Amino acid sequence: MTASPRLATPPIALGLAGLLPQAVCLLLAVARDEARAAAVVAGGGYAALILSFLGGMWWIQPLSRGDARWSPYLLAVAPSLIAWGALVATLLTAISPSVALGVLGGALLVSPLGDRMVGTLLRDVAGWRGLRLTLSGGLGVLTLLLAVVAGRG
Repeated sequence: MTASPRLATPPIALGLAGLLPQAVCLLLAVARDEARAAAVVAGGGYAALILSFLGGMWWIQPLSRGDARWSPYLLAVAPSLIAWGALVATLLTAISPSVALGVLGGALLVSPLGDRMVGTLLRDVAGWRGLRLTLSGGLGVLTLLLAVVAGRG
């Protein structure tokens, strides 16, 4: 029986470091009233960027196995479209920044469900699921907290 590959240190360290931009945005929004608007914009952009990154991870899995079904690819483009829609709706003032951040934070929190629906490429890597839950959960919660702060401002 072959042992499952283990998650290497760089993806763990760099993944966790990926929570820092949102944490900084949240801290700035709380600590400095004059920085709140910029922190909210930067935090929303970062959450949207990471959602798009996750969609790319989902896209490569069915592509790598030659999957010809529409469903995994539709799921893979959904995060980018959700992110884009939240940002554009905010720019057009159709929704408030706090609502957009709520949508982005919620999408990040449920994103690990997409991993289960799309494929098994990383499922056998020991530690991957825990890291994904930590990163998506952490970024989702930080984004929702930023939404709360944005709503106060």
